[in-house]
Amino acid sequence: MNNRVRNLTLTALFLALGLILPSAFHIFGPSAGSVFLPMHIPVLLCGFICGPTYGALLGAITPLISSSLTGMPVLMPTGVAMMFELMTYGFISGMLLKKINIYIALPITMLLGRAVSGIANLLLLDYLGKPYALEIFLTTAFVKAIPGIVLQLILIPMLVKVIQHLQVKHNDN
Repeated sequence: MNNRVRNLTLTALFLALGLILPSAFHIFGPSAGSVFLPMHIPVLLCGFICGPTYGALLGAITPLISSSLTGMPVLMPTGVAMMFELMTYGFISGMLLKKINIYIALPITMLLGRAVSGIANLLLLDYLGKPYALEIFLTTAFVKAIPGIVLQLILIPMLVKVIQHLQVKHNDN
């Protein structure tokens, strides 16, 4: 299978996961998505596995499709801000993994994505005439999301290593 077909197929799989995982996590309550960040996982995986272009594309469309199908996240401002955040995750993860190992690339990607989220929320909420303070950003992006951050830091490197191993094994056959 050529790389383009493989990447498109994997991106479609990651899109499906990006739509299913948040719904599954909402079983634990309406705020479970903002605590465990389940939509982030497939986008990060896509960037690391398929590269920056596919990762950024997946990051852009997943919140928009999810919002259209399920109403989660609410499109404005949350879904639009998530679109920019996840685009950053998908793009940066794919770019950094070419240069540095995943254990360094992942936290850098997560920090840059959160910075973009903060800027997007600031601009969108300002446009809507709603307040947005540094305290709100730090609380939602870091404090409330600690379980999701820990989950990503543990799960993403393991899954990337497993997928890469399976790809190498498949290519050897």
